[in-house]
Amino acid sequence: MYIWERQGWPHLRWDDTRLLPLLTDARYRQGAFLGTMRTLGFDLRLQSELEATADDVVTTSAIEGEVLDRASVRSSIARRLGLPDAGVAPADRKVEGVVDMILDAIRKYDEPLTPERIFGWHAGLFPTGYSGIHRIDVGSWRADKEGPMQVVSGAYGKQRVHYQAPPAARVPLEMQAFFDWFERGSGSLDGLLRAGLAHLWFVTIHPLDDGNGRIARAIADLAIAQTERIGHRFYSMSSQIQRDRAAYYDILEATQKGELDVTNWLDWFTQSYVRTIDAAEALSDKVIAKAKFWQSHATEAPFSDRQQKVLNRLLEGFEGGITARKWSSICGCSMDTAQRDIGDLVRRGLLVRNPGGSKNTSYRFNWAA
Repeated sequence: MYIWERQGWPHLRWDDTRLLPLLTDARYRQGAFLGTMRTLGFDLRLQSELEATADDVVTTSAIEGEVLDRASVRSSIARRLGLPDAGVAPADRKVEGVVDMILDAIRKYDEPLTPERIFGWHAGLFPTGYSGIHRIDVGSWRADKEGPMQVVSGAYGKQRVHYQAPPAARVPLEMQAFFDWFERGSGSLDGLLRAGLAHLWFVTIHPLDDGNGRIARAIADLAIAQTERIGHRFYSMSSQIQRDRAAYYDILEATQKGELDVTNWLDWFTQSYVRTIDAAEALSDKVIAKAKFWQSHATEAPFSDRQQKVLNRLLEGFEGGITARKWSSICGCSMDTAQRDIGDLVRRGLLVRNPGGSKNTSYRFNWAA
């Protein structure tokens, strides 16, 4: 029996006594982190927002097995934020749709959640009307034309059904109850509880042909944005869910096959939020360190566009050493040009040659220079 089949659905229950210490800690961490962000200059806050939003867009898609090009994502977000990173990568309709949804949820937090708003997000996620090779209904509730809506895994013929959603005929009434609750709960429920419940409730109804997980996470983002009321996001909960993807699906499946008491889900969701703040603090430290690096070298001989591009990659945590071949690939230049660029940075002390040597000699970045 699924949770939506239980008598009393959708009136979910939870243990306040168990959750209160977790919520108190999460709220403290949230407040401290946002307080730190307020002390940063405008440019640093924008850079932090760019990186966090890019993480959110890339990972909310990755959770569903869809890979987006991060450069295209950053370019799309930067264009909306008015940052110089805009336009460095070609626009991608699918990327644009996810970016629009995430920014709409966070920046327009004071606008009501309606069917039309969700249908707009859905149309942005599937601009061609196809999910993979399959035609889907976009901008409308699912009709179950090919049978019950199920979440399955495994090879064809050996699929395991993890969950089956309510029949399509019930979806309009289920969603109306959800919208009514979401609107009423904006002032009476703790914001994190409301976000966790909204995420669970929406993905349990599974009202769309595809994209339900991504939209459920956007709704949770909206609920949290309504508590913060700043219209900016400096962290990505989707990134944390992606890191804990197996646990996410396990707790979701257990909850959807369980009773109306959803304390375990809310416990997991709140702890995931705390881990999100931890990761955001590390990301903001990286953004600040990157800004300080460029400030400390502002009076030196200018770097070429190619050098700036590679240095930014290194400052963001480029994996492995940099070689002339990698430099050439990143910058689209010849090997000779790459060698000259690298040689200049070695003379400045910003790159240090790694032990060994050949035509594939690698270099590591020297933060202390």
